Amino acid sequence: MTSPFDIPFDSLLDPKRVWQGTPGSREEGLGKLSILTPELVAKAAASEIRTGKRVTLGWDLTKLEVAAFNRQPCGHEIVPLLGGFAFDDIYSFNPQQSSQWDGLRHFSQPIPGTGGKDVSERVFYGGTTAADIVDRSNTRIGLQYWAKEGIAGRGVLIDYASWAEKKGIEYSAFSAHEIKLAAIKEIAKECGIEFQKGDILFVRIGMTKEWDERMTKEDKHAYAASSNPQHAGVEGTEAVLRWVWDSGFSAVAGDAISWEVYPPREGNLFLHEYIIAGWGMPIGEMFDLEDLSRICQELGRWTFFVASTPLNMPGGVSSPPSCMAIF
Repeated sequence: MTSPFDIPFDSLLDPKRVWQGTPGSREEGLGKLSILTPELVAKAAASEIRTGKRVTLGWDLTKLEVAAFNRQPCGHEIVPLLGGFAFDDIYSFNPQQSSQWDGLRHFSQPIPGTGGKDVSERVFYGGTTAADIVDRSNTRIGLQYWAKEGIAGRGVLIDYASWAEKKGIEYSAFSAHEIKLAAIKEIAKECGIEFQKGDILFVRIGMTKEWDERMTKEDKHAYAASSNPQHAGVEGTEAVLRWVWDSGFSAVAGDAISWEVYPPREGNLFLHEYIIAGWGMPIGEMFDLEDLSRICQELGRWTFFVASTPLNMPGGVSSPPSCMAIF
């Protein structure tokens, strides 16, 4: 049986709704991650793990110290046990405030024929409703499906930040700067990257470096307080969707706050509605790609093995990536 994910983009009956599996099934819960078969993962591990050099891709849980959309910063409490003979710690955090995978419960799309501004006019992957999600006894398309199998395969880095610096292109990650598909293709060609089915695509724009090294405390608070925050990212066009789909990626990620440029330019698309709600495909945001970039440059290779274990939270919406790249 042919997988719906093997159909070319231009042959899809509805490129905004490539839903698989019955409601509540493993196939639905995995979404596009179902293309990461044991054979594909084994092939990626055999080809990519050569030196054992490794790096994790999670930014500090304390970042962003101040976040937009009224998201809470991470809380961490250390509590004594047995009068101080031992200690526990207690975490309280919103995974969307630092490095995270957007799960299938994170973002919705409008029901055909509606404006989709009302929550009752929107659905999540597979047709899951907002009512399904707020019902805590219903775990449909929750994180547990990804957590039980993990996200593993060949990772590929498009280091846009380094390429732009060489080209003399100046921008802020906190602007509406667009990463054009043509630039991504040019970088891939220069680096000799040939994409393969199941690849996990990483795009570095330098956001975490800018936050850590260039932004003042005042800059950070001004960003968080803005009623219209701007995030640099991949352009929101149909050409990008066609390329992402036809390249066979299983997931996309980066150090950008929203992966795609935000807000979308007039006439462009909101890629989250397609990638997450339409295809069941993870989007990773605010990954720390600085050390990964350095290692790739040192080794002169831009592919590696990736292993990620999202939180095993039934009905979960998003998760820290717990992600490692191995060379």
